[in-house]
Amino acid sequence: MSGAEATGPVLRVVSADATPEEVAALVAVFSAMGGGSAPKPRPRPEWQAPHRRLRAVHPHGPQGWRASALPR
Repeated sequence: MSGAEATGPVLRVVSADATPEEVAALVAVFSAMGGGSAPKPRPRPEWQAPHRRLRAVHPHGPQGWRASALPR
């Protein structure tokens, strides 16, 4: 038998009268099982990137102010 074939029911209802504690236990078990893979993180726009918040270090020395305006 291959793994794709179902061998039997996964859940079986034993009693139709469930107490709130039993329902809470089922909810806890199902939530712990997870719902699949985690969602993919949304891409962060470049203008919002953390490295944009840092100031650039300007060159020191004579004519350093001129080099600060040049593109990197």
